[in-house]
Amino acid sequence: MKFAYYPGCSLHATAREYDLSTRAVCDRLGIELKELPDWNCCGATSAHSTNHFLSTALPARNLAIADEMGLEVAVPCAACYQRLRMAQNDLARDPVLREKMEAVTGRPYKEEGVRVKSLLELLAGQGEALKSRVVRPLDGLKVACYYGCLLLRPPAVSFDDPEHPSSMDGLLEICGAEPIDWGYKTECCGASLSLTDEDVVLKLTRDILAVALGAGAECLVVACPLCHSNLDGRQGHVNKKFGTGFQLPVLYFTQVLGLAMGARPEELGMNIHFVSTDKVFKKCCPENTPRKR
Repeated sequence: MKFAYYPGCSLHATAREYDLSTRAVCDRLGIELKELPDWNCCGATSAHSTNHFLSTALPARNLAIADEMGLEVAVPCAACYQRLRMAQNDLARDPVLREKMEAVTGRPYKEEGVRVKSLLELLAGQGEALKSRVVRPLDGLKVACYYGCLLLRPPAVSFDDPEHPSSMDGLLEICGAEPIDWGYKTECCGASLSLTDEDVVLKLTRDILAVALGAGAECLVVACPLCHSNLDGRQGHVNKKFGTGFQLPVLYFTQVLGLAMGARPEELGMNIHFVSTDKVFKKCCPENTPRKR
C-alpha cells in the first residue's frame, strides 16, 4: 500500500515527533509513504483569512503534484488536511477559480482531483492489521481522545461525526487503552491565536486540560500539531497564569499506536515533549522508559 505523503511545515519542525511516529507506525503496517517532491506550505492558518485565492492556490499546487504521482494523499496535520480538502471543494464548484489557479501555479488541476485522506482516517481503516501487530497492549491506560476543531470541520470535508467522533477512540481501544467519555473532544484550543492573543489560548487550554483530568484521563491524545503545541508546550504558561499544577502528558495518536506495536520511545520522539511522558511509560512499559534528550 503506497500513499503520497504531505507532511506540511510543522512535521519538519515543531512537530518532529509526529513525523517520526507516523513513519514508524506506517512502516510496521506495510504502508509506504512517498513524500511529495517540492511541496509548499498549505497556507494554514493565516492565508484563508486574508486571501481566498492564495488559500486555494497553495494547497492546490500540492494536490496537482500528488496527482502527477498517481497516488492518494495521506495528511497527518489537521490544519493541512482541512486546507487541502477545502481547496478541492472550492475548485470543484468554481471553474473560473480553477482556471486562474492553473495559470498562476503552472500546473493543471483535474476536476475530480486526487483522494485526500487524513492520517487518522487512513489508519482507522487498518484496524485488523493493527490488531495483529499489537505486541505491547496498553491495558488500563485511560486516554482522552482530543480531535480539536479543524480536523472534522466543516462537516462537508469530515470523515467522522463532527460532533461525536470515534475513529481515534476505536484505534486506541485496539491497542488496549481505555478512551474516556468526556465533553471536550472537539473544543477549540485557540490554535495559532497563541501568537496574537495568548490569554485566549491559555484559558481554552486550561479548560481542556481540566475537563480531561476531571474525567480521569492519564494522558491526552491528539492528531494536530497546533493542538499539541498549545496543550503540551503551554502547560507551564497555564500553570503560571492560573496557579494550576497540570502535568498531563500530551501524545500524538501515532505515538500511542507505535508504543503498542513495540516501537522504542526514542523512535517515536516521546523524549522530546515539554511535559514528561514518563508516567505513561512507567505504566505501559516500565522496562523501557524514555531517556531525556
